[in-house]
Amino acid sequence: MLQLIEPNSVYLFTAINILLPALLPFILSMFIGPRLIAVLRAMKAGQPIREASKGVLAPEHSSKVGTPTMGGLMIISLILLSILLFADLTDPRIHCILLVTCVTAFLGFLDDYAKITKKSTDGVSGKFKIALQFIAALACGCYLYDAMPTLCNLYIPFYGFLDIGPFFIPLSLLVIIGASNAVNLTDGLDGLASGCMIIVALTYVTVLPITFTPVMLAVASACAGFLWFNCHPARVFMGDTGSLALGGLLGTVAVCSATPFLLVIIGGVFVAEACSVMIQVFWFKYTRKKYGEGRRFFLMAPIHHHFEKKGWSETQVCIRFWLITLLLSLLGYAIFFADTISLLYADVVTHVTNAMH
Repeated sequence: MLQLIEPNSVYLFTAINILLPALLPFILSMFIGPRLIAVLRAMKAGQPIREASKGVLAPEHSSKVGTPTMGGLMIISLILLSILLFADLTDPRIHCILLVTCVTAFLGFLDDYAKITKKSTDGVSGKFKIALQFIAALACGCYLYDAMPTLCNLYIPFYGFLDIGPFFIPLSLLVIIGASNAVNLTDGLDGLASGCMIIVALTYVTVLPITFTPVMLAVASACAGFLWFNCHPARVFMGDTGSLALGGLLGTVAVCSATPFLLVIIGGVFVAEACSVMIQVFWFKYTRKKYGEGRRFFLMAPIHHHFEKKGWSETQVCIRFWLITLLLSLLGYAIFFADTISLLYADVVTHVTNAMH
């Protein structure tokens, strides 16, 4: 679209590349959603529930058996369409976003397809998942390190910028793989992951360069369109097709914008979900070794299930986690804004001092 349209004014250019990616995915979702749900139902692409969770989770979870999954196909397709139409396809950062999103979406599709065909929660192996994520993240990190070495100068909240040099590549692996799996773990309640993604994406719109604006607006719009059908009681789930790809995209954007540490703040709910699982596994293995029986740190992990076991309804968990995400996003924005002003002030003082001497 950028190559085909020669706007007569900056206003027209901005309108096309901001308004359309903000609206088009949502509008198309209204047409595609019902038809996709019908197709998935006809294919019996229902969501299985882990045997260990039956009778443990709230009773309403049992009614979710058979709800169509793989709704992430709609989310990711609309995001990719918007990127191809409205983003700058000559930018290496956009290349990386497209690569990681496509690879993790394909991985999620394979996982969902395996679960559906096996009628089981066991999809592709964990080793295969990590291996494919590792390859995509490594390719992204190496490509950016060569094409845009300035990205090694990372933004550190409360500090400023720090050049990490070649450590940029292993950090890219950690951020992309971690974000992909963190969003995947968050996708356990109706609307939870998609609602949090909308807030995080819109926050990133306000702090990142305009290169990322069409991408993050498309993410927010596509997730909003999906949430229309995914709000409780959900008519469709995004599945790993959506959650792994959304997480991979989010982690790649953080790497491509040198803001992975800012993502830890504004994406704090995703971080908490992933950490809760790691803590639960560690504590269970540690207590089993020490006491002869495994004990749980949380009532259930990921942490959204812990609060369900504490008596919160599914809707309460979702809305409260959305509110926490909103507060963390506001905090992240405030820190970023304050640091930006501080750095600009320091730069002005340096220039004035140098001019005086």
